[in-house]
Amino acid sequence: MTRAHRSGHRTRWAAAVAVTALGAGTVRARRRLAALPVLDPAGPHDTARPPLTGWQLITAPGVVADEATLRAAVAHATREGLRVVDLIPAHLDAESVLGLLRLLDPASHRTDRCVPGHGAGHALLVADDIHRRAGLDTEPPPHSVAGLIRLLRTLKEYAPDATGWAIAPGLRSPHPDPARRAEELRARGLPPALLSAAQLAGLALLVKCALAAPRWGAAAAALYWLQPAAVLSPARGLRPAGLARATASRPLRSLSAALRTLATPPAEQPRAAAPARHAAYTADLAAGTDRFFEPRRADCPWCSAPDPVVRVRMPDLLQGKPGRFTLEECRHCGHVFQNPRLTPDGLDFYYRDFYEGLGGEGAALVLGRMTAIYRDRAELLRPFTTPRAWLDVGTAGGHFCNVARGVWPDTRFDGLDMGEGVHEAERRGWIDTGYRGQFPELADRLAGRYDTVSMHHYLEHTRDPFAELDAAVKVLAPGGHLLIELPDPESRIARLLGRYWLPWFQPQHQHLMPAGNLKQALEARGFTVLAEQHGPAHQNNADFLGAVALAANGVVPDPLAPWATVRPTRARRAARSAIQAMAVPCYAAALAVDNLRTAVARATDGGNAYRLLARKELG
Repeated sequence: MTRAHRSGHRTRWAAAVAVTALGAGTVRARRRLAALPVLDPAGPHDTARPPLTGWQLITAPGVVADEATLRAAVAHATREGLRVVDLIPAHLDAESVLGLLRLLDPASHRTDRCVPGHGAGHALLVADDIHRRAGLDTEPPPHSVAGLIRLLRTLKEYAPDATGWAIAPGLRSPHPDPARRAEELRARGLPPALLSAAQLAGLALLVKCALAAPRWGAAAAALYWLQPAAVLSPARGLRPAGLARATASRPLRSLSAALRTLATPPAEQPRAAAPARHAAYTADLAAGTDRFFEPRRADCPWCSAPDPVVRVRMPDLLQGKPGRFTLEECRHCGHVFQNPRLTPDGLDFYYRDFYEGLGGEGAALVLGRMTAIYRDRAELLRPFTTPRAWLDVGTAGGHFCNVARGVWPDTRFDGLDMGEGVHEAERRGWIDTGYRGQFPELADRLAGRYDTVSMHHYLEHTRDPFAELDAAVKVLAPGGHLLIELPDPESRIARLLGRYWLPWFQPQHQHLMPAGNLKQALEARGFTVLAEQHGPAHQNNADFLGAVALAANGVVPDPLAPWATVRPTRARRAARSAIQAMAVPCYAAALAVDNLRTAVARATDGGNAYRLLARKELG
């Protein structure tokens, strides 16, 4: 087969895949649209009192709701047991509707306690109690589309199974502002540059397919072109403004939107917008990073065997902060540990702006997409016990506890962590009580209070894992259960990917212990291991997709980060955007490989992480 024939064959396959993906996306969008309820302003409502008694309406500029619409919205919320309702204008433009339907599945989002809230960003109906608990009584709510998009994500955390969506025919809203597209994408947790690059790559692929494989290419191009009409016409309740015009001009509009978004400067300029943060990092880095490390140790912290060997060396590929880190492996027991280890000041420096501050929003998005894993963790106890009082150590924002309540509704869930997020989780109602501090230091205060303790991807972050296990012994009542999940340093993919294996997670992970080592440590403390899982604990997209993300970030770290040591010139910003754009095909390929890898891991019970469930014996 000649090179031209091979190229044509690949193009036909690409066009066929594009037709399949576009067709599936169209069917999915129609199904999701059909699941959106439509308010009936003419229906029976309580007219004896003002429409917003017990409720607050928050709108974007130019959005107007008449009294009949408000009464219909309140009646719908009351009937369905909702505390937050995102009101979608019936005349919302076609691309905004399609974009929303890619993210929002009304059926699953209502029942999934952890999935982030996605909305149209035009009007929110909020019950007074949620409005108060979210702190909106004491500060003005946002009044932009991007602000309302972010606010809905926050409000859904306060009403995780009582947030809904409805099409409001009587809601009037202005035309979308194209200049705000990048800001609104960021508010949804989507990287504008990467998304626009993917959009341009998709348009280029359609053109190539149409020219090189006319039959399949024409089908793909036509399906893309006509998708707005195929999804939205006819659509119950929705009457998108200018649907025919939007359909006819869709390729040009998409091209224009992608180019405009790529040309939009970043919304935040940390050096200008947050000079105090930049000044603090500059002061921290003035004396160099060597002071953040302890002296290198010559033996294994797990078994004390001498002469560990280097497993991997790397910079900070996560945030791009200055410094280099080494993980060494014990020749005797296989324990992998950071050597030299970070000091407490070093940990503070490298953790800063990761889970809270600048990185808080991104971390929350990642943690909010792990519902299935959280449920599997909670279900692991079902054959062995019925938990009554559960302490989740390293709970972060309480995402696991929020989901686990659906599995164990009668269980008391408390959380412990170092960050402020533990108190926010308490305010949201995801945990009953939040403890902020070090687990070993709080263990005496909590002695014997819990029949279940969990440590999910926590132990590898600690300076002394043995002290953490000893604390669990104190806190658990006799017969109590300890559930631990960790990255597996024995994963074959870890050796294949080297420094780009995401679960190395440097510089945060200080200890990565093989399952055999942890089982021995538990048995030495009077535990009996009841269950061990590898495949079910596998973290999807943590291998190849994570490797692409780390590699792309490592080539050109964010020059706008407040800890950046180079000037954020236009050339550096352009280089970073170009690298991210070139990585788009790699992300797509990595996603496919990761999905295959996950299927294999689940089938063979071998993945990149493992879980142990152990019982503290009575004696």
